[in-house]
Amino acid sequence: MLIEAASALTLQLAAVPDPGSGQAPPGSEGFVAILGWVKWVSLGVCVLGLMVAGATMAIQSRRGEGGEHMSKIGMVLAGVIVISAAASLVGFLVGA
Repeated sequence: MLIEAASALTLQLAAVPDPGSGQAPPGSEGFVAILGWVKWVSLGVCVLGLMVAGATMAIQSRRGEGGEHMSKIGMVLAGVIVISAAASLVGFLVGA
């Protein structure tokens, strides 16, 4: 019973067509350039966000308010991760 199910699954997987490596459609060079600009601007905004979070951290440490700035830094770094992952994924898919 289990062997029959495994062989049926193997036959179904073998029937799935291979789409190949694919290629970018003609005229997609402009799209790739826009993606590069958006990535550059987005990462620049994240650097500014880290600077603002650092300045806020310095001001709050003088007042004795600590700990709140770490969530701001964490959010900015999470944004950097999302931007980098999205740009890399799209670059991989477009360049394939």
